[in-house]
Amino acid sequence: MVDAIVTGAGGFLGKRLVGRLEQAGVDVFALDRKYGDISDEKTWQQLPAANVLFHLAGRTFVPDSWTQGPSFTAANVLGTQHALNWCKRHKSKLVFASAYVYGVPERLPIRESDPARPNNPYALSKHLAEQLCEFAATYEQIPVVVLRLFNIYGVGQRSGFLIPTLLNQVRAKQEIHVMDLGPRRDYVFVDDVLNAFTKAMDVPEGYHCLNIGSGTSYSVQEIIDILQKAAGTDLPVVSACTVRRNEIPDVRADITRARAVLGWQPEWDLPAGIRVVMKES
Repeated sequence: MVDAIVTGAGGFLGKRLVGRLEQAGVDVFALDRKYGDISDEKTWQQLPAANVLFHLAGRTFVPDSWTQGPSFTAANVLGTQHALNWCKRHKSKLVFASAYVYGVPERLPIRESDPARPNNPYALSKHLAEQLCEFAATYEQIPVVVLRLFNIYGVGQRSGFLIPTLLNQVRAKQEIHVMDLGPRRDYVFVDDVLNAFTKAMDVPEGYHCLNIGSGTSYSVQEIIDILQKAAGTDLPVVSACTVRRNEIPDVRADITRARAVLGWQPEWDLPAGIRVVMKES
């Protein structure tokens, strides 16, 4: 018996969550890929009992989801069903790492009660997993906290994501090339996300679905400006003016519910977080 299990413990977020929990004195079992595939029931049979399961394992990165749909469905949907089955057997709480599932929002900021209209296979897989979570909480009395994570960034993030891509171009001190300067996203620093996960351990039983974002959106142009200011550069910016398929123009989370349920709020704004990323990566 341990206090908590973290799936996806080898990933960008999972590795940090394991460290944060251990620093707090929590006895953690870190489940990473060497234990097997989360879409395989056999992987779950070898896990010890625990009070809380932090389920972070799964496929990410929207561009990959358009070409690798079966893999995203297996990891994010079937993997979550196995996680819920495991929680039922061990009478454990589930804290599930979800994502932005709203599609093009009808209003800003976006509330959890607004319609979920996923417009890419990654968001669809997370929305389907959320439905499994809500069903299990409602009909099988499994306590579940779903954290809808907006655009996370931080030191060590995969280079294909926007901020690491732009940072690498700024450091190269050449022209900065982007597809589109216009889209706005709600960027939340990884340390703030970790705080939300740790606070979710203490949430009362039932089903809770919470937005985890900063509550502020920035365009690609504004992020480049922040990076260039922090780096002391004034590099030319070249946009291909290419709008991505199913592009969402603006995203901003309403985090009122997370404040009320978790007692959580973001402590980092984007310029401060980017300065840390530039210093430590």
